[in-house]
Amino acid sequence: MYNMDKLYEAVAAKGHVCVGLDTSPSYLPPSFLRGAASEADAVLAYNRALIAATIDAAACYKVQIAYYEALGLAGLVAYAQTLAAVRERGGLVIADIKRGDIADTAQQYARAHFEGDFEADFVTLSPYMGMDSIEPWFSYTETKGKGAFVLMRTSNKGMKDFEYRELKTGGRLYDAVGDRLSELAEIRPGRYGYGAFGAVVGADPKSGAEREEAAAVRKQRGNLFFLIPGYGAQGGAAGDAALLLRDGNGGVVNASRSILRAWQASLPVGEEAVAVTPDAAAEAARKAVLDMRDALRAAAAGDAG
Repeated sequence: MYNMDKLYEAVAAKGHVCVGLDTSPSYLPPSFLRGAASEADAVLAYNRALIAATIDAAACYKVQIAYYEALGLAGLVAYAQTLAAVRERGGLVIADIKRGDIADTAQQYARAHFEGDFEADFVTLSPYMGMDSIEPWFSYTETKGKGAFVLMRTSNKGMKDFEYRELKTGGRLYDAVGDRLSELAEIRPGRYGYGAFGAVVGADPKSGAEREEAAAVRKQRGNLFFLIPGYGAQGGAAGDAALLLRDGNGGVVNASRSILRAWQASLPVGEEAVAVTPDAAAEAARKAVLDMRDALRAAAAGDAG
């Protein structure tokens, strides 16, 4: 059984929310920073509180390694312990590392992030050095059920600089990435029809032709599970994300800042941030996850209808 099969089941049971633990110390309420031995320790404590508060409502968690690398060695310890905290509670975790290197180097990256201190259930990968940057990760699919989400059509402002380049053979560069991933999924199909390697497809705000494009991407890539960034702070709404889901499943929708900083939005008018307790911060994050889950379910049901 692939981890992608487990993720499909988690979505069916809990909804589509992927909680992004892209945790900057600046996102934390003062109650977590007071008395902490370091910023890294405060970040880890906050992550653990949010995991405990949301584990029953989140399909998975995504941990962006850059936020932890920025805190030095202590940050990498917090990164490893955050991954472990999710997995110890039976959750699924995506290491957002966006690696993309070839041959022996890629093999070492795979060993680093699918074994040992930094072990995760999924990783994110960049395909633009070619398939030999992806292939070294395959062996972990068969031996440990691991999975990956490969950058295809992202949600950032500059996505059209390269991903939308027209190919002489027809289609765009992101179509070529999707074609290869779909071929892989045919070779390694999972229990629910999705490949062990899925795609990153953004839920940036859409209207008109963009909505038609998103619907076409979903239809064309029926055997790819999607990791869908762009929701919330990046401007994407539930309706935008729902275009990329399939039969009420087929993808997880990531939100980071709107969950990590939910305690700020919940502050009563005039209340100082220093008054926010750890329990209140965790409860605000939980409410943000539940609201997001319900909005996505409603949008997916409407889209299916």
